[in-house]
Amino acid sequence: MTEQVLVIDYGAGNLCSVDNALRVAADGVGRGGATITVSSSPVAIARADRIVLPGVGAFGQCIGALRAASGIADALTTAVRQRGVPFLGICVGMQLMATEGREHGVFAGLDWIGGAVERLTPATAAGGPALKVPHMGWNTVGFARDHAALAGVPRDTRAYFVHSYRFAVDESADVVAATDHGGAIAAIVGRDNLLGVQFHPEKSQAFGLSVLRGFLGWRP
Repeated sequence: MTEQVLVIDYGAGNLCSVDNALRVAADGVGRGGATITVSSSPVAIARADRIVLPGVGAFGQCIGALRAASGIADALTTAVRQRGVPFLGICVGMQLMATEGREHGVFAGLDWIGGAVERLTPATAAGGPALKVPHMGWNTVGFARDHAALAGVPRDTRAYFVHSYRFAVDESADVVAATDHGGAIAAIVGRDNLLGVQFHPEKSQAFGLSVLRGFLGWRP
């Protein structure tokens, strides 16, 4: 049976690239494949078998846009938290799962995974060059633990990051993988049916596609 995979359009995501990458990844997944749809419809959210939330921009802007769109936030909470639909947050879409974001103010997040989104303040080794913010470019993703969605994903491989804020997770068990930019940064978080990646899988070539493929085949 073909699964319905929904990419949520709330005006704050890199929709075209995410949609295209998911379509490529879906070709490598069995079980009848997947139909990828981009929509802002609460009805589509209610019918989805999997949900992807991209995000580009500031935390407050993104959570505000999500909550301002008619019915999306409530439908998303019902689908993900009550029905247990597998969920993937990308970049700011991952950060929105936090308790709060501290970017240009303090904004309440979805509070699905405890923690706060804070500005990067990378430490610099004595005599070394200053590390820039935003953290932009390729960095190694080091796994802290296994995750059922990522069993086929190569370890210690680089992914593409673009961000100035990090998800400081309350519980270390919720961190699946980390990267380093003058200190550890959560690169992948996961709990129950929730999965989030700080990097952009749609820009991370073979590694990114393997992450998306793992998500599409995941049975939480």
